[in-house]
Amino acid sequence: MPRIVECVPNFSEGRCKEAVEGIANAIASTDGCNLLDVDPGVSTNRTVYTFVGPPETVVLGALNAARAAYTYIDMRTHTGEHPRMGAMDVCPFIPVQNVTMEECAMCAKEFGEKLALDLDVPVYLYAEATEIESRKKLSSIRSGEYEGLPEKILQDEWKPDFGPAEFNPRWGATVTGARNFLVAYNINVLSTKEQAHRIALNIREQGRGEEQTYGTGFNNEHYGTGWNPVKGRCKSVQAIGWYLEEANMAQVSTNISDYNVTPIHKVYEEVCKDAAELNLAICGSQIVGLVPLEALMQAADYYMEKENLFILEEDQKLRLVINRMGLNSLGAFSPKERIIEYMISDDNDGPLVSMDVKDFILTIGSRSPTPGGGSVAALLASLVSIRSWSPTPGGGSVAALLASLGSALGAMVGFLTYGNKKFYELDSRMRKIIPPLYKTMKDLIQFVDADAAAFSEYMLALKLPQDTEEDKVLRAVAMQEGLHTAIRVPLTVSRLANSMWPFLKELAEIGNINCKSDLQVGAKTLETAVWGTYYNIQTNLTDVQDEEVKSKVTEEIDAAIKLAGESCAEVLKICDERKA
Repeated sequence: MPRIVECVPNFSEGRCKEAVEGIANAIASTDGCNLLDVDPGVSTNRTVYTFVGPPETVVLGALNAARAAYTYIDMRTHTGEHPRMGAMDVCPFIPVQNVTMEECAMCAKEFGEKLALDLDVPVYLYAEATEIESRKKLSSIRSGEYEGLPEKILQDEWKPDFGPAEFNPRWGATVTGARNFLVAYNINVLSTKEQAHRIALNIREQGRGEEQTYGTGFNNEHYGTGWNPVKGRCKSVQAIGWYLEEANMAQVSTNISDYNVTPIHKVYEEVCKDAAELNLAICGSQIVGLVPLEALMQAADYYMEKENLFILEEDQKLRLVINRMGLNSLGAFSPKERIIEYMISDDNDGPLVSMDVKDFILTIGSRSPTPGGGSVAALLASLVSIRSWSPTPGGGSVAALLASLGSALGAMVGFLTYGNKKFYELDSRMRKIIPPLYKTMKDLIQFVDADAAAFSEYMLALKLPQDTEEDKVLRAVAMQEGLHTAIRVPLTVSRLANSMWPFLKELAEIGNINCKSDLQVGAKTLETAVWGTYYNIQTNLTDVQDEEVKSKVTEEIDAAIKLAGESCAEVLKICDERKA
Protein backbone atom coordinates (compact mmCIF):
# COMPACT_ATOMS: atom_id res chain seq x y z
CA MET A 1 0.00 0.00 0.00
CA PRO A 2 1.34 3.47 -0.80
CA ARG A 3 2.32 5.82 2.02
CA ILE A 4 -0.19 8.66 2.18
CA VAL A 5 -0.13 11.83 4.29
CA GLU A 6 -2.88 14.41 4.19
CA CYS A 7 -2.00 18.10 4.46
CA VAL A 8 -4.69 20.70 5.20
CA PRO A 9 -3.17 24.21 5.09
CA ASN A 10 -5.49 27.11 5.99
CA PHE A 11 -4.73 30.46 4.33
CA SER A 12 -6.09 33.85 5.38
CA GLU A 13 -7.62 34.64 2.01
CA GLY A 14 -11.03 33.61 0.73
CA ARG A 15 -12.19 36.55 -1.39
CA CYS A 16 -9.51 37.07 -4.03
CA LYS A 17 -10.03 34.50 -6.79
CA GLU A 18 -6.54 35.02 -8.18
CA ALA A 19 -4.96 34.28 -4.81
CA VAL A 20 -7.14 31.22 -4.11
CA GLU A 21 -6.40 29.75 -7.53
CA GLY A 22 -2.71 30.69 -7.42
CA ILE A 23 -2.16 28.79 -4.18
CA ALA A 24 -4.17 25.84 -5.51
CA ASN A 25 -2.06 25.73 -8.68
CA ALA A 26 1.14 25.75 -6.61
CA ILE A 27 -0.04 22.62 -4.80
CA ALA A 28 -1.48 20.85 -7.85
CA SER A 29 1.70 21.42 -9.90
CA THR A 30 3.88 19.73 -7.27
CA ASP A 31 4.79 16.25 -8.52
CA GLY A 32 3.19 13.56 -6.38
CA CYS A 33 0.65 15.88 -4.71
CA ASN A 34 -3.03 15.21 -5.31
CA LEU A 35 -5.15 18.29 -4.59
CA LEU A 36 -8.48 16.97 -3.33
CA ASP A 37 -10.41 20.02 -2.20
CA VAL A 38 -10.35 23.83 -2.16
CA ASP A 39 -12.92 25.43 0.16
CA PRO A 40 -12.90 29.26 0.25
CA GLY A 41 -15.11 31.32 2.55
CA VAL A 42 -16.05 34.94 1.90
CA SER A 43 -17.14 35.97 5.41
CA THR A 44 -14.32 34.04 7.05
CA ASN A 45 -11.90 35.33 4.39
CA ARG A 46 -10.14 32.01 4.61
CA THR A 47 -9.50 29.05 2.31
CA VAL A 48 -8.91 25.47 3.38
CA TYR A 49 -6.93 23.29 0.97
CA THR A 50 -6.74 19.51 1.21
CA PHE A 51 -4.12 17.48 -0.61
CA VAL A 52 -2.44 14.11 -0.18
CA GLY A 53 0.77 12.39 -1.19
CA PRO A 54 3.86 10.62 0.18
CA PRO A 55 5.50 12.33 3.22
CA GLU A 56 8.36 13.96 1.32
CA THR A 57 6.00 15.17 -1.40
CA VAL A 58 3.41 16.85 0.83
CA VAL A 59 6.16 18.83 2.58
CA LEU A 60 7.25 20.23 -0.79
CA GLY A 61 3.62 20.89 -1.75
CA ALA A 62 3.05 22.85 1.46
CA LEU A 63 6.22 24.88 0.86
CA ASN A 64 5.16 25.71 -2.69
CA ALA A 65 1.75 26.80 -1.39
CA ALA A 66 3.36 29.05 1.22
CA ARG A 67 5.65 30.65 -1.37
CA ALA A 68 2.65 31.42 -3.55
CA ALA A 69 0.73 32.84 -0.59
CA TYR A 70 3.60 35.20 0.23
CA THR A 71 3.06 36.95 -3.11
CA TYR A 72 -0.72 37.25 -2.68
CA ILE A 73 -1.54 37.82 1.01
CA ASP A 74 -0.79 40.87 3.14
CA MET A 75 -2.04 40.44 6.70
CA ARG A 76 -1.98 44.19 7.31
CA THR A 77 -5.21 44.49 5.33
CA HIS A 78 -6.85 41.19 6.33
CA THR A 79 -10.22 41.01 8.07
CA GLY A 80 -12.57 38.06 8.51
CA GLU A 81 -14.77 36.13 10.89
CA HIS A 82 -12.29 33.30 11.49
CA PRO A 83 -9.55 33.58 14.16
CA ARG A 84 -6.11 33.85 12.54
CA MET A 85 -2.52 34.90 13.18
CA GLY A 86 -0.84 34.51 9.82
CA ALA A 87 -1.13 34.39 6.04
CA MET A 88 -0.60 30.65 6.12
CA ASP A 89 -2.36 30.35 9.41
CA VAL A 90 -2.05 26.64 10.16
CA CYS A 91 -0.61 23.66 8.27
CA PRO A 92 -1.31 20.25 9.84
CA PHE A 93 -0.03 16.89 8.58
CA ILE A 94 -2.31 13.90 9.11
CA PRO A 95 -1.54 10.17 8.75
CA VAL A 96 -3.89 8.49 6.27
CA GLN A 97 -2.33 5.24 5.06
CA ASN A 98 0.82 3.30 5.99
CA VAL A 99 2.25 6.34 7.82
CA THR A 100 2.68 6.90 11.57
CA MET A 101 1.91 9.99 13.62
CA GLU A 102 5.63 10.26 14.39
CA GLU A 103 6.40 10.48 10.68
CA CYS A 104 3.80 13.24 10.30
CA ALA A 105 5.41 15.09 13.20
CA MET A 106 8.73 14.86 11.33
CA CYS A 107 6.99 16.28 8.24
CA ALA A 108 5.77 19.24 10.30
CA LYS A 109 9.23 19.90 11.74
CA GLU A 110 10.89 19.65 8.33
CA PHE A 111 8.27 21.94 6.81
CA GLY A 112 8.52 24.47 9.67
CA GLU A 113 12.29 24.66 9.47
CA LYS A 114 12.33 25.05 5.67
CA LEU A 115 9.51 27.62 5.70
CA ALA A 116 11.31 29.75 8.28
CA LEU A 117 14.56 29.64 6.30
CA ASP A 118 12.89 30.20 2.96
CA LEU A 119 10.59 33.13 3.84
CA ASP A 120 12.23 34.36 7.08
CA VAL A 121 8.97 34.04 9.02
CA PRO A 122 8.19 32.79 12.56
CA VAL A 123 6.81 29.24 12.81
CA TYR A 124 5.29 27.42 15.79
CA LEU A 125 4.82 23.68 16.30
CA TYR A 126 1.60 22.31 17.82
CA ALA A 127 -0.28 19.07 18.63
CA GLU A 128 1.82 15.91 18.21
CA ALA A 129 4.81 17.82 16.78
CA THR A 130 5.64 19.63 20.04
CA GLU A 131 6.66 18.56 23.54
CA ILE A 132 5.66 21.92 25.04
CA GLU A 133 2.32 21.39 26.78
CA SER A 134 1.21 25.01 26.40
CA ARG A 135 1.57 24.67 22.62
CA LYS A 136 -0.40 21.46 22.18
CA LYS A 137 -3.62 23.33 21.39
CA LEU A 138 -3.81 25.57 18.34
CA SER A 139 -6.13 27.96 20.18
CA SER A 140 -3.46 28.61 22.82
CA ILE A 141 -0.86 29.57 20.24
CA ARG A 142 -3.34 31.65 18.27
CA SER A 143 -4.67 33.47 21.34
CA GLY A 144 -4.47 37.21 20.72
CA GLU A 145 -4.46 36.54 16.98
CA TYR A 146 -2.51 38.60 14.46
CA GLU A 147 -3.18 41.86 16.29
CA GLY A 148 -1.62 40.60 19.52
CA LEU A 149 1.38 38.97 17.86
CA PRO A 150 3.79 41.98 17.96
CA GLU A 151 3.77 41.92 21.76
CA LYS A 152 3.33 38.17 22.23
CA ILE A 153 6.26 37.08 20.05
CA LEU A 154 8.69 39.05 22.26
CA GLN A 155 7.79 36.99 25.34
CA ASP A 156 10.24 34.20 26.19
CA GLU A 157 7.47 31.60 26.49
CA TRP A 158 6.23 32.43 22.98
CA LYS A 159 9.53 32.39 21.13
CA PRO A 160 8.93 30.64 17.76
CA ASP A 161 10.22 27.11 17.22
CA PHE A 162 11.70 28.22 13.90
CA GLY A 163 12.47 31.60 12.38
CA PRO A 164 12.99 35.05 13.87
CA ALA A 165 11.39 36.06 17.17
CA GLU A 166 10.18 39.28 15.65
CA PHE A 167 6.89 40.43 14.17
CA ASN A 168 6.51 40.11 10.39
CA PRO A 169 3.61 42.47 9.59
CA ARG A 170 3.04 41.10 6.10
CA TRP A 171 2.97 37.43 7.10
CA GLY A 172 2.24 37.21 10.80
CA ALA A 173 3.14 33.68 11.98
CA THR A 174 2.42 30.10 10.91
CA VAL A 175 1.53 27.11 13.08
CA THR A 176 2.32 23.60 11.86
CA GLY A 177 2.01 20.20 13.45
CA ALA A 178 0.72 16.63 13.27
CA ARG A 179 -2.71 15.52 14.36
CA ASN A 180 -5.46 13.03 13.73
CA PHE A 181 -8.27 13.78 11.32
CA LEU A 182 -10.22 16.88 12.32
CA VAL A 183 -13.76 17.45 11.09
CA ALA A 184 -14.57 21.09 10.37
CA TYR A 185 -18.33 21.19 10.77
CA ASN A 186 -20.70 24.18 10.78
CA ILE A 187 -24.40 24.28 11.67
CA ASN A 188 -26.58 26.97 10.04
CA VAL A 189 -28.77 29.01 12.40
CA LEU A 190 -31.31 31.70 11.45
CA SER A 191 -30.11 34.02 14.19
CA THR A 192 -27.72 36.78 15.05
CA LYS A 193 -24.01 36.17 15.42
CA GLU A 194 -24.36 36.66 19.19
CA GLN A 195 -27.06 33.99 19.47
CA ALA A 196 -24.99 31.52 17.46
CA HIS A 197 -21.99 32.22 19.68
CA ARG A 198 -24.10 31.68 22.77
CA ILE A 199 -24.90 28.17 21.52
CA ALA A 200 -21.23 27.62 20.65
CA LEU A 201 -20.21 28.41 24.23
CA ASN A 202 -22.72 25.88 25.52
CA ILE A 203 -21.46 22.98 23.42
CA ARG A 204 -17.69 23.51 23.08
CA GLU A 205 -15.50 21.58 25.53
CA GLN A 206 -13.89 24.76 26.84
CA GLY A 207 -17.31 26.12 27.74
CA ARG A 208 -17.59 29.58 29.21
CA GLY A 209 -14.83 31.60 30.79
CA GLU A 210 -15.22 34.24 33.48
CA GLU A 211 -16.34 37.14 31.32
CA GLN A 212 -18.54 34.92 29.17
CA THR A 213 -20.32 33.65 32.29
CA TYR A 214 -20.61 36.80 34.39
CA GLY A 215 -19.86 39.67 32.02
CA THR A 216 -16.91 41.97 31.46
CA GLY A 217 -17.06 43.39 34.99
CA PHE A 218 -16.34 40.01 36.57
CA ASN A 219 -14.49 40.13 39.89
CA ASN A 220 -13.33 36.74 41.15
CA GLU A 221 -13.05 37.99 44.73
CA HIS A 222 -16.78 38.66 44.77
CA TYR A 223 -17.55 35.01 43.97
CA GLY A 224 -14.78 33.45 46.05
CA THR A 225 -11.73 31.45 45.05
CA GLY A 226 -13.71 28.29 44.34
CA TRP A 227 -15.16 29.59 41.05
CA ASN A 228 -14.61 27.33 38.03
CA PRO A 229 -15.37 27.94 34.36
CA VAL A 230 -18.57 26.39 33.06
CA LYS A 231 -17.58 23.46 30.86
CA GLY A 232 -19.38 22.76 27.61
CA ARG A 233 -21.25 19.58 26.75
CA CYS A 234 -19.15 18.22 23.88
CA LYS A 235 -15.64 16.93 24.51
CA SER A 236 -13.00 17.31 21.78
CA VAL A 237 -15.03 20.14 20.22
CA GLN A 238 -14.05 23.76 19.67
CA ALA A 239 -16.80 26.13 18.62
CA ILE A 240 -17.46 29.75 17.78
CA GLY A 241 -20.44 31.70 16.45
CA TRP A 242 -20.11 33.88 13.37
CA TYR A 243 -22.22 35.44 10.64
CA LEU A 244 -22.13 34.53 6.93
CA GLU A 245 -22.98 37.67 5.01
CA GLU A 246 -23.11 35.76 1.72
CA ALA A 247 -25.77 33.39 3.11
CA ASN A 248 -27.52 35.94 5.33
CA MET A 249 -27.45 33.71 8.39
CA ALA A 250 -25.27 32.74 11.33
CA GLN A 251 -23.33 29.55 11.94
CA VAL A 252 -22.14 27.62 14.94
CA SER A 253 -18.72 26.74 13.57
CA THR A 254 -17.02 23.74 15.15
CA ASN A 255 -13.79 21.79 14.91
CA ILE A 256 -14.25 18.20 16.07
CA SER A 257 -10.79 16.94 16.96
CA ASP A 258 -11.95 13.40 17.75
CA TYR A 259 -15.22 12.31 16.14
CA ASN A 260 -15.06 9.03 18.06
CA VAL A 261 -15.36 11.00 21.31
CA THR A 262 -18.05 13.38 20.03
CA PRO A 263 -19.58 12.30 16.69
CA ILE A 264 -20.75 14.94 14.24
CA HIS A 265 -24.40 13.99 14.67
CA LYS A 266 -24.04 14.61 18.41
CA VAL A 267 -22.81 18.14 17.70
CA TYR A 268 -25.70 18.71 15.30
CA GLU A 269 -28.32 17.43 17.73
CA GLU A 270 -26.92 19.48 20.64
CA VAL A 271 -27.02 22.66 18.55
CA CYS A 272 -30.58 21.84 17.46
CA LYS A 273 -31.59 21.40 21.09
CA ASP A 274 -30.18 24.78 22.15
CA ALA A 275 -31.66 26.48 19.09
CA ALA A 276 -35.10 25.11 19.94
CA GLU A 277 -34.82 26.51 23.47
CA LEU A 278 -34.06 29.92 21.98
CA ASN A 279 -36.84 29.57 19.37
CA LEU A 280 -34.29 29.65 16.55
CA ALA A 281 -34.47 27.72 13.28
CA ILE A 282 -31.75 25.35 12.07
CA CYS A 283 -31.24 25.30 8.29
CA GLY A 284 -28.97 22.34 7.74
CA SER A 285 -25.23 22.16 8.16
CA GLN A 286 -21.95 22.20 6.29
CA ILE A 287 -18.79 20.09 6.28
CA VAL A 288 -15.73 22.15 5.37
CA GLY A 289 -13.15 20.20 3.43
CA LEU A 290 -13.17 16.42 3.60
CA VAL A 291 -14.62 14.00 6.11
CA PRO A 292 -13.82 10.37 6.97
CA LEU A 293 -16.41 7.83 5.86
CA GLU A 294 -16.57 6.42 9.39
CA ALA A 295 -17.81 9.75 10.77
CA LEU A 296 -20.80 9.72 8.41
CA MET A 297 -21.50 6.03 9.01
CA GLN A 298 -21.70 6.80 12.74
CA ALA A 299 -24.36 9.39 11.95
CA ALA A 300 -26.19 6.90 9.73
CA ASP A 301 -26.25 4.34 12.53
CA TYR A 302 -27.60 6.97 14.93
CA TYR A 303 -30.50 8.02 12.69
CA MET A 304 -31.29 4.44 11.70
CA GLU A 305 -31.58 3.43 15.35
CA LYS A 306 -33.44 6.59 16.32
CA GLU A 307 -36.04 6.15 13.56
CA ASN A 308 -36.03 2.33 13.50
CA LEU A 309 -34.84 2.26 9.89
CA PHE A 310 -33.40 -0.75 8.10
CA ILE A 311 -30.71 0.24 5.60
CA LEU A 312 -27.67 -1.76 4.49
CA GLU A 313 -26.36 -0.08 1.35
CA GLU A 314 -23.58 2.41 2.01
CA ASP A 315 -24.80 4.95 -0.54
CA GLN A 316 -28.31 4.87 0.95
CA LYS A 317 -26.91 5.43 4.42
CA LEU A 318 -25.06 8.46 3.10
CA ARG A 319 -28.26 9.82 1.54
CA LEU A 320 -29.96 9.47 4.92
CA VAL A 321 -27.23 11.47 6.68
CA ILE A 322 -27.15 14.16 4.00
CA ASN A 323 -30.92 14.54 4.35
CA ARG A 324 -31.18 14.46 8.14
CA MET A 325 -28.29 16.87 8.72
CA GLY A 326 -28.96 19.08 5.70
CA LEU A 327 -25.44 18.76 4.33
CA ASN A 328 -26.62 20.12 0.95
CA SER A 329 -27.82 23.40 2.49
CA LEU A 330 -24.97 25.61 1.22
CA GLY A 331 -24.02 23.61 -1.85
CA ALA A 332 -24.16 20.08 -3.17
CA PHE A 333 -22.53 17.48 -0.92
CA SER A 334 -21.12 14.86 -3.27
CA PRO A 335 -19.78 11.85 -1.32
CA LYS A 336 -17.29 11.03 -4.08
CA GLU A 337 -15.80 14.51 -3.74
CA ARG A 338 -16.08 15.02 0.04
CA ILE A 339 -15.24 11.68 1.69
CA ILE A 340 -11.52 11.18 2.16
CA GLU A 341 -11.55 7.42 1.45
CA TYR A 342 -13.42 7.96 -1.83
CA MET A 343 -11.06 10.74 -2.86
CA ILE A 344 -7.81 8.86 -2.31
CA SER A 345 -9.15 5.53 -3.54
CA ASP A 346 -7.76 4.26 -6.79
CA ASP A 347 -10.15 1.34 -6.42
CA ASN A 348 -8.01 -0.22 -3.71
CA ASP A 349 -10.11 -3.36 -3.40
CA GLY A 350 -7.47 -5.36 -5.24
CA PRO A 351 -6.65 -6.28 -8.83
CA LEU A 352 -9.04 -9.25 -8.95
CA VAL A 353 -12.12 -7.79 -7.32
CA SER A 354 -11.87 -4.56 -9.29
CA MET A 355 -12.57 -6.41 -12.55
CA ASP A 356 -16.31 -5.92 -12.04
CA VAL A 357 -16.40 -8.95 -9.71
CA LYS A 358 -17.19 -6.85 -6.67
CA ASP A 359 -20.06 -5.08 -8.40
CA PHE A 360 -21.39 -8.46 -9.50
CA ILE A 361 -21.38 -9.80 -5.93
CA LEU A 362 -22.98 -6.69 -4.48
CA THR A 363 -25.69 -6.74 -7.13
CA ILE A 364 -26.48 -10.37 -6.34
CA GLY A 365 -26.73 -9.52 -2.63
CA SER A 366 -29.26 -6.76 -3.27
CA ARG A 367 -33.04 -6.53 -3.48
CA SER A 368 -33.03 -7.18 -7.23
CA PRO A 369 -34.03 -10.71 -8.34
CA THR A 370 -31.43 -10.56 -11.11
CA PRO A 371 -28.68 -11.62 -11.31
CA GLY A 372 -29.59 -14.67 -9.19
CA GLY A 373 -28.89 -18.36 -8.90
CA GLY A 374 -28.80 -18.94 -12.66
CA SER A 375 -26.19 -16.24 -13.19
CA VAL A 376 -24.09 -17.63 -10.34
CA ALA A 377 -24.32 -21.12 -11.82
CA ALA A 378 -23.03 -19.79 -15.14
CA LEU A 379 -20.20 -17.99 -13.37
CA LEU A 380 -19.25 -21.16 -11.49
CA ALA A 381 -19.03 -23.06 -14.75
CA SER A 382 -16.69 -20.44 -16.20
CA LEU A 383 -14.50 -20.42 -13.08
CA VAL A 384 -13.66 -24.08 -13.65
CA SER A 385 -11.70 -23.01 -16.74
CA ILE A 386 -9.64 -20.15 -15.25
CA ARG A 387 -6.65 -20.12 -17.58
CA SER A 388 -3.51 -18.02 -17.67
CA TRP A 389 0.21 -18.40 -17.25
CA SER A 390 -0.09 -17.25 -13.65
CA PRO A 391 -0.78 -19.62 -10.71
CA THR A 392 -2.91 -16.88 -9.18
CA PRO A 393 -5.81 -16.44 -8.93
CA GLY A 394 -6.29 -20.12 -8.15
CA GLY A 395 -8.46 -22.42 -6.12
CA GLY A 396 -8.13 -20.44 -2.90
CA SER A 397 -9.29 -17.21 -4.52
CA VAL A 398 -12.18 -19.02 -6.19
CA ALA A 399 -13.18 -20.59 -2.86
CA ALA A 400 -13.36 -17.13 -1.28
CA LEU A 401 -15.36 -15.86 -4.24
CA LEU A 402 -17.79 -18.78 -3.95
CA ALA A 403 -18.27 -18.19 -0.23
CA SER A 404 -19.06 -14.54 -0.93
CA LEU A 405 -21.50 -15.49 -3.70
CA GLY A 406 -23.24 -18.03 -1.47
CA SER A 407 -23.73 -15.41 1.23
CA ALA A 408 -24.89 -12.93 -1.43
CA LEU A 409 -27.60 -15.27 -2.66
CA GLY A 410 -28.80 -15.70 0.91
CA ALA A 411 -28.91 -11.94 1.38
CA MET A 412 -30.84 -11.59 -1.89
CA VAL A 413 -33.50 -14.07 -0.73
CA GLY A 414 -33.77 -12.16 2.53
CA PHE A 415 -34.19 -8.86 0.71
CA LEU A 416 -36.87 -10.30 -1.58
CA THR A 417 -38.76 -11.53 1.48
CA TYR A 418 -38.40 -8.33 3.51
CA GLY A 419 -40.95 -5.65 2.68
CA ASN A 420 -42.97 -8.08 0.55
CA LYS A 421 -46.68 -7.75 1.35
CA LYS A 422 -47.09 -11.50 1.17
CA PHE A 423 -44.46 -12.00 3.89
CA TYR A 424 -44.99 -8.82 5.92
CA GLU A 425 -45.15 -10.73 9.21
CA LEU A 426 -41.54 -11.84 8.65
CA ASP A 427 -40.04 -8.33 8.46
CA SER A 428 -38.67 -8.41 12.03
CA ARG A 429 -37.01 -11.79 11.41
CA MET A 430 -35.53 -10.64 8.11
CA ARG A 431 -34.01 -7.65 9.87
CA LYS A 432 -31.99 -10.13 11.92
CA ILE A 433 -31.17 -12.55 9.12
CA ILE A 434 -30.10 -10.16 6.34
CA PRO A 435 -27.35 -8.09 8.08
CA PRO A 436 -24.99 -11.00 8.93
CA LEU A 437 -25.40 -12.46 5.44
CA TYR A 438 -24.75 -9.09 3.84
CA LYS A 439 -21.77 -8.27 6.07
CA THR A 440 -20.14 -11.68 5.54
CA MET A 441 -20.68 -11.34 1.79
CA LYS A 442 -18.67 -8.10 1.84
CA ASP A 443 -16.07 -9.39 4.32
CA LEU A 444 -15.33 -12.40 2.11
CA ILE A 445 -14.60 -10.25 -0.96
CA GLN A 446 -11.22 -9.19 0.43
CA PHE A 447 -10.11 -12.84 0.72
CA VAL A 448 -10.21 -13.26 -3.08
CA ASP A 449 -7.04 -11.20 -3.27
CA ALA A 450 -5.77 -12.17 0.18
CA ASP A 451 -5.37 -15.78 -0.96
CA ALA A 452 -3.38 -14.75 -4.01
CA ALA A 453 -1.22 -12.50 -1.82
CA ALA A 454 -0.58 -15.37 0.59
CA PHE A 455 0.63 -17.59 -2.26
CA SER A 456 2.89 -14.77 -3.50
CA GLU A 457 4.43 -14.51 -0.02
CA TYR A 458 5.39 -18.19 -0.17
CA MET A 459 6.77 -17.87 -3.71
CA LEU A 460 8.95 -14.94 -2.63
CA ALA A 461 10.35 -17.06 0.19
CA LEU A 462 11.24 -19.80 -2.31
CA LYS A 463 13.34 -17.30 -4.25
CA LEU A 464 15.46 -16.27 -1.25
CA PRO A 465 19.22 -17.01 -1.57
CA GLN A 466 20.73 -20.28 -0.29
CA ASP A 467 24.40 -19.38 -0.53
CA THR A 468 25.24 -19.78 3.17
CA GLU A 469 23.92 -21.85 6.05
CA GLU A 470 22.42 -18.66 7.51
CA ASP A 471 20.70 -17.96 4.17
CA LYS A 472 19.24 -21.46 4.18
CA VAL A 473 17.89 -21.05 7.73
CA LEU A 474 16.30 -17.69 6.92
CA ARG A 475 14.79 -19.12 3.74
CA ALA A 476 13.35 -22.09 5.60
CA VAL A 477 11.79 -19.85 8.25
CA ALA A 478 10.30 -17.54 5.59
CA MET A 479 8.88 -20.54 3.71
CA GLN A 480 7.20 -21.85 6.85
CA GLU A 481 5.74 -18.41 7.60
CA GLY A 482 4.46 -18.24 4.03
CA LEU A 483 2.82 -21.66 4.36
CA HIS A 484 1.16 -20.68 7.63
CA THR A 485 -0.26 -17.56 5.98
CA ALA A 486 -1.43 -19.61 3.00
CA ILE A 487 -3.30 -21.88 5.44
CA ARG A 488 -4.79 -19.14 7.64
CA VAL A 489 -6.56 -17.42 4.73
CA PRO A 490 -8.66 -20.40 3.52
CA LEU A 491 -9.22 -21.51 7.11
CA THR A 492 -10.78 -18.13 7.84
CA VAL A 493 -12.89 -18.39 4.69
CA SER A 494 -14.21 -21.79 5.82
CA ARG A 495 -15.15 -20.37 9.21
CA LEU A 496 -16.99 -17.43 7.71
CA ALA A 497 -18.78 -19.60 5.19
CA ASN A 498 -19.93 -22.13 7.78
CA SER A 499 -21.21 -19.37 10.05
CA MET A 500 -23.91 -18.65 7.44
CA TRP A 501 -25.77 -21.99 7.66
CA PRO A 502 -28.20 -21.05 10.45
CA PHE A 503 -29.42 -18.09 8.37
CA LEU A 504 -29.76 -20.14 5.17
CA LYS A 505 -31.74 -22.81 7.06
CA GLU A 506 -34.15 -20.22 8.42
CA LEU A 507 -34.57 -18.70 4.97
CA ALA A 508 -35.26 -22.16 3.57
CA GLU A 509 -38.04 -22.60 6.14
CA ILE A 510 -39.77 -19.22 5.88
CA GLY A 511 -38.24 -17.16 3.04
CA ASN A 512 -39.88 -16.11 -0.21
CA ILE A 513 -40.78 -19.41 -1.89
CA ASN A 514 -40.27 -17.84 -5.31
CA CYS A 515 -36.55 -17.63 -4.52
CA LYS A 516 -36.17 -21.33 -3.64
CA SER A 517 -33.81 -22.09 -6.53
CA ASP A 518 -31.60 -19.11 -5.64
CA LEU A 519 -31.28 -20.42 -2.10
CA GLN A 520 -30.49 -23.93 -3.37
CA VAL A 521 -27.71 -22.58 -5.59
CA GLY A 522 -26.48 -20.48 -2.67
CA ALA A 523 -26.29 -23.52 -0.40
CA LYS A 524 -24.36 -25.62 -2.92
CA THR A 525 -22.06 -22.67 -3.67
CA LEU A 526 -21.31 -22.25 0.02
CA GLU A 527 -20.62 -25.96 0.45
CA THR A 528 -18.33 -25.94 -2.60
CA ALA A 529 -16.47 -22.97 -1.13
CA VAL A 530 -15.70 -24.95 2.03
CA TRP A 531 -14.51 -27.91 -0.04
CA GLY A 532 -12.31 -25.46 -1.95
CA THR A 533 -10.69 -24.29 1.27
CA TYR A 534 -10.22 -27.94 2.31
CA TYR A 535 -8.21 -28.87 -0.79
CA ASN A 536 -6.26 -25.62 -0.64
CA ILE A 537 -5.30 -26.24 2.97
CA GLN A 538 -4.39 -29.89 2.35
CA THR A 539 -2.00 -28.88 -0.40
CA ASN A 540 -0.14 -26.39 1.79
CA LEU A 541 -0.29 -28.50 4.94
CA THR A 542 1.95 -31.19 3.45
CA ASP A 543 5.11 -29.10 3.85
CA VAL A 544 4.30 -27.60 7.27
CA GLN A 545 6.88 -28.85 9.80
CA ASP A 546 5.00 -28.02 13.01
CA GLU A 547 3.15 -31.28 13.76
CA GLU A 548 0.92 -29.66 16.39
CA VAL A 549 -0.25 -27.05 13.88
CA LYS A 550 -0.85 -29.75 11.25
CA SER A 551 -2.93 -31.77 13.67
CA LYS A 552 -5.10 -28.85 14.80
CA VAL A 553 -5.67 -27.55 11.27
CA THR A 554 -6.51 -31.04 9.96
CA GLU A 555 -9.01 -31.57 12.76
CA GLU A 556 -10.66 -28.19 12.14
CA ILE A 557 -10.93 -28.43 8.35
CA ASP A 558 -12.22 -32.05 8.52
CA ALA A 559 -14.95 -30.84 10.88
CA ALA A 560 -15.63 -27.89 8.56
CA ILE A 561 -16.36 -30.00 5.47
CA LYS A 562 -18.52 -32.35 7.55
CA LEU A 563 -20.55 -29.38 8.85
CA ALA A 564 -20.85 -27.86 5.37
CA GLY A 565 -22.04 -31.13 3.83
CA GLU A 566 -24.62 -31.82 6.52
CA SER A 567 -25.88 -28.22 6.57
CA CYS A 568 -26.16 -27.99 2.79
CA ALA A 569 -28.11 -31.26 2.68
CA GLU A 570 -30.44 -29.96 5.36
CA VAL A 571 -31.11 -26.68 3.48
CA LEU A 572 -31.76 -28.56 0.22
CA LYS A 573 -34.08 -31.02 1.97
CA ILE A 574 -36.11 -28.19 3.53
CA CYS A 575 -36.38 -26.48 0.13
CA ASP A 576 -37.37 -29.70 -1.66
CA GLU A 577 -40.11 -30.50 0.87
CA ARG A 578 -41.47 -26.99 1.05
CA LYS A 579 -44.54 -26.38 -1.07
CA ALA A 580 -45.35 -22.76 -0.14
